[in-house]
Amino acid sequence: MRVEAITWERLARELARYGDGLSADDGGPWLALGIDGAPAARTGEAAERLAEELRLLGRAVLVVPTAGFLRPASLRFEYGKRDADAYLDGWFDTGALWREVFGPLETGGSGRVLPDLWDPVTDRATRTPYHPLREGGVVVVHGPFLLGHWFPFALTVHLWLSPGALRRRTAEPDRWTLPAFARYEDEAAPTERADVVVRADDPAHPAWSGLPTSG
Repeated sequence: MRVEAITWERLARELARYGDGLSADDGGPWLALGIDGAPAARTGEAAERLAEELRLLGRAVLVVPTAGFLRPASLRFEYGKRDADAYLDGWFDTGALWREVFGPLETGGSGRVLPDLWDPVTDRATRTPYHPLREGGVVVVHGPFLLGHWFPFALTVHLWLSPGALRRRTAEPDRWTLPAFARYEDEAAPTERADVVVRADDPAHPAWSGLPTSG
C-alpha cells in the first residue's frame, strides 16, 4: 500500500469533502462515518476534526465514541480485568450500537441517536438524552474494533500503528490489550477493509492511502 504525507488538518478537510458527496447505502437521509483505531491512535481527535470540517460544509454532526457503549463491568470482567480476548470480543456492546446509533439512521428511522449508553466509571447507565439529527446529518463513530461488524458506514478510516509504535504509545497499565489488537489485525484485516488508511506512527507526521477511487 502506497501512502503519502498529509497533515491532520488537510486529512479532515479531504475526508469531509468526500463524505459530503456520499449517500447512505439504503438511500436514507443520514450518514454514518467510522474512524477505527486503537486508543493510542487518538481516534477521538481525528473524529472531532472531521466533524468540525463537516459542520463548515453545513452538515449537522454528532460524534459518538464507542467508549460510551461498553458493557457493564460484570460482563466485561467475567474472565478478569486484563483478558485480551474478552477485550476484543466482549467489552463493546455492538448490539446497542446497532440499536441506538445505526438503527435510527436507516430509511424510515427516527434520526434520534443515543450519544452514549454506559458510564464505565460509575458502571451505570448514563441516561444521556437522545440527539435528534436533522436530515442530511452525519454521525461520526470512533474507537477500536469497528471493522468486521458490518456496521453501515458510508466511509471508514483506519488509523494504523505499527506494533512498535502501538506499544510505545500505549500506557504501561494498558499494554495487556496489545494482543487484542494483534488478533484484530489478523482476523479483521482493517488495513484491507478500510476505505482510507492513515499511518500514524509519528503523530506529528501522518501519511495516508488517499481517497477511494470509487464510491
